[in-house]
Amino acid sequence: MKALGIDIGGTGIKGAVVDTKKGHLITDRLRLLTPEPATPEAIAATVAQVARHFEWDGPIGCTFPGVVKGGQVHTAANLDKAWIDLDAAGLIGQATGCPVTIVNDADAAGEAEARFGAARGKPGVILTITLGTGIGSALVVDGRLVPNTELGHLTLRGGDAEQWAANSVRERLELDWDEWASRVDEYLRMVEDLLWPDLFIIGGGVSKKADRFLPKLTCRTPVVPAELLNQAGIVGGALAVHRHKDKHGTEGQHVPHKHKG
Repeated sequence: MKALGIDIGGTGIKGAVVDTKKGHLITDRLRLLTPEPATPEAIAATVAQVARHFEWDGPIGCTFPGVVKGGQVHTAANLDKAWIDLDAAGLIGQATGCPVTIVNDADAAGEAEARFGAARGKPGVILTITLGTGIGSALVVDGRLVPNTELGHLTLRGGDAEQWAANSVRERLELDWDEWASRVDEYLRMVEDLLWPDLFIIGGGVSKKADRFLPKLTCRTPVVPAELLNQAGIVGGALAVHRHKDKHGTEGQHVPHKHKG
């Protein structure tokens, strides 16, 4: 059981071939910079470059930082607005010539953590929060994903919460870890008052530095770093391929036509 997982982010596009039964990468990870502007055509060309790097012609699972339903993008807060209402699975499928499944990036990370990482085997209400260019969220209840929660866009301090507590805000404002932890804590306390989760998992690249800020949090819900770190999106993207196949009998939301002759 293999798939190419590709994690499309606001700053980087990462990919690797994944063993979806064991939940680990079976190739080295390739990371390319997200093109600017991050138009659909430019992103699709970069994803195709990743596929060519791995000489890949099988199913691809891509994550996307926005609401995705049936392969169609509905929001794109940190990428070009031309993505909105676009058949992203179809566009990337055409660019790569491969069956493509598209899922929300935080949902992919949360599902990977639920199956192979910090939430493996844990019941209850579990929220994975990814702190990166924006804030992503994945809600898993007793092992089942509730897709497209988009809790990073809850209102906090008069604007989107991600404009207050994302890791990009820490970097842009040059906040120290105490200052930024206070902002993350305020956000998590707001979320826990809404959903009363049993566990928060903190993902995104900054999870590698969890010891710098997690001990400073005061929310009542236990908070742990993601075990898969910034590989969670790649693994979760690959997992989505087989979840889609189990549900629909095809290996992608977009499956290229095979021409005879």
